[in-house]
Amino acid sequence: MVFLTLSCWIRNRGPDRYWKVQELLKHARHFRGRKNRCYSLAVRAVRRAFVYASKARKAKRRSMRTLWISRVAAACREHGIKYPVLMYNLVQCSVQLNRRVLSDLAVTEPRTFQALVALARARQQEGLRAALGDGKEPPGVFSRITQLQ
Repeated sequence: MVFLTLSCWIRNRGPDRYWKVQELLKHARHFRGRKNRCYSLAVRAVRRAFVYASKARKAKRRSMRTLWISRVAAACREHGIKYPVLMYNLVQCSVQLNRRVLSDLAVTEPRTFQALVALARARQQEGLRAALGDGKEPPGVFSRITQLQ
């Protein structure tokens, strides 16, 4: 396309503008009413939808973490141990499984989860015995450093 004057060239937005509008309208196709056809209305609607999508991703992560914790807590109750006790003792045993993996193990592999509970319970009993001591010296502060020596 040839433009004879500068003003005609400046006024022409060219094909780039067309594709930009089409890209935005593509995101607005599923909206109701004029928002899916009218560019000026679609701009605001799409921007708002993207904001909601960003907030929803964060909320989804939060709700999934709550679900995992409730699943692990329910499995802990079946085995007679409390959730915070299990998590603390697994950390003390250097078991690096996150809540998602523990939840999956509790649902799909109950025997593996039972073994982890047994490990945490053994660590709890060991920590209690070490904190009480053998009676020769007064009970002190229990830590991993004293256990390793």
